[in-house]
Amino acid sequence: MRRPQIGIPLTLDDRGRWREGRSYQYIDRSYADALERAGARIVLLPIQTDPGRLVDGLDGLLIPGGDDFPPEAGLAGAAVADLDPVPPDQLAFDEALFMAAARRSIPILGICYGMQLMARARQGALDVHLPSQRPHASPHKRPARDRHPITIEPDSQLARIIGSETTRVNSLHQQAVSRVGPGHRVVARSPDGVIEAIEAPSPDSRRWEIGVQWHPEKMAEESSERLFRAFVEACRPDNEGAP
Repeated sequence: MRRPQIGIPLTLDDRGRWREGRSYQYIDRSYADALERAGARIVLLPIQTDPGRLVDGLDGLLIPGGDDFPPEAGLAGAAVADLDPVPPDQLAFDEALFMAAARRSIPILGICYGMQLMARARQGALDVHLPSQRPHASPHKRPARDRHPITIEPDSQLARIIGSETTRVNSLHQQAVSRVGPGHRVVARSPDGVIEAIEAPSPDSRRWEIGVQWHPEKMAEESSERLFRAFVEACRPDNEGAP
């Protein structure tokens, strides 16, 4: 059986964080490792022209974690200084990849920044700085080893995949989806109400599109393995994106 080809866009460092005067494109290898264990062949996607043609050769798209979305007007100076904005070239490339993949109806999995990008692209909105915009929320930027509970909608595709309506996840973000558009439904929240997962609006939809706010590639739990296996299985050409 042919392994499905899943693309992952690389992350751009255009500010000399690694080495002054140079731009680098990189990826945390844990994303590729998780997909390979689940049976996929990985295609790394550096920023380039014509993202639509790149997607034509893929069976699925994983949009990984990344930097912060640009601050909104009216956000306080201290909050703005706390952000690490995604480079404009990176954001434009990732958005174009997502829209091209959506037009082809290939399965899409968004992780952290990837989920937020998916929500924005489908007319959703973000809290770009949780500590200042939702001061009563629990801290969501925690050490990778920490876990907090989430509740999953029982009729969701995500609940069927994980096999439970509750689980515990890590939390490495300071931005979050505040509202989804008509292209998504909210399917998981943390106890403080922060949105933790979104998916295609109907559990019977043939569009396999799931976003999670946590980082399953950094978790050894069975729930993470289930999520990556389900994504890879949906990407197999003979499945045509079915759940």
